[in-house]
Amino acid sequence: MQNYNSKVKIIFFGSSEYVIPIIKSLQKNFDLGLVLTTENPKTKKSNLASRGEASQSYSVIWYCVKNKIPYRSVTNLSDPNLKLKIENLKLKIAVLADFGLIIPQEILNIFPKGIINIHPSLLPKYRGPTPVQTAILNGEKITGVSIMKLDEELDHGPVLGQEQEEILDTDTSESLYKRLFEKGVNLLPKLLNDYLNGNLNPIAQNHKNATFTKALKREDGYIDISKLEVRGEKLEVDRKIRAYFPWPGVWTKLEVRSEKLEVRIKFLPGEKIQVSGKKPMSYKDFLNGYPELKQQLGKLLE
Repeated sequence: MQNYNSKVKIIFFGSSEYVIPIIKSLQKNFDLGLVLTTENPKTKKSNLASRGEASQSYSVIWYCVKNKIPYRSVTNLSDPNLKLKIENLKLKIAVLADFGLIIPQEILNIFPKGIINIHPSLLPKYRGPTPVQTAILNGEKITGVSIMKLDEELDHGPVLGQEQEEILDTDTSESLYKRLFEKGVNLLPKLLNDYLNGNLNPIAQNHKNATFTKALKREDGYIDISKLEVRGEKLEVDRKIRAYFPWPGVWTKLEVRSEKLEVRIKFLPGEKIQVSGKKPMSYKDFLNGYPELKQQLGKLLE
């Protein structure tokens, strides 16, 4: 069994269900002193209370409360009291994953060994907030996870280690994010230990090869069916459905003349479709239920 320096105290910056395995690993292998998250405790408690413990376990806040891990919910990192709290912990290093906020230089400067980021791409490719979605959209067959040291630029710092991962034809952004962060969890303890002991030197990225991703908005998932030529676009739409699941989703609006209404339609992975207010159904069942929409959607759904 590998022994890590469990006496090293670490702070973790992270949000979303994807980072729960990282928190578990840091708690097991090191001294996890504090978790900072952008999750809102009031929103999480009210939304999760009615969904049962299985759903609650996907919340960073719920996991911290349940496992008695000190945490703090933040909306920004400019609060001087927060900076003082972090400084008073006297930590050498911090770990970050899926946090959602840019780390200011004054916070980076607190940690002598820096902040180590788990980024779900093979840097310098796909820097930024949506590396997994963009890789699926672009039809990539291989991606991976990078463990790197943050600097003042976006996903720009030197890399401690990387590992490749195949992108499956059935992968959604949800399934691939989970796999990549789990792969990062497997790499993290040894890399951190070697780095802290001076046995691993981060390697600078080749910045000339850098590519960047953008943040997504709800409207990015909209498809104008009237402008689809269908020729070769079915594959592109399938990639978009998988890339944008579960958010922002791929959707459109169509007029059902027989019912004198406009329906909002959401496209789901696994060749399913959902009309607003109704349960998901197969493409075949949808076309049988809305035959007048077959002319508009038939070729796309065949």
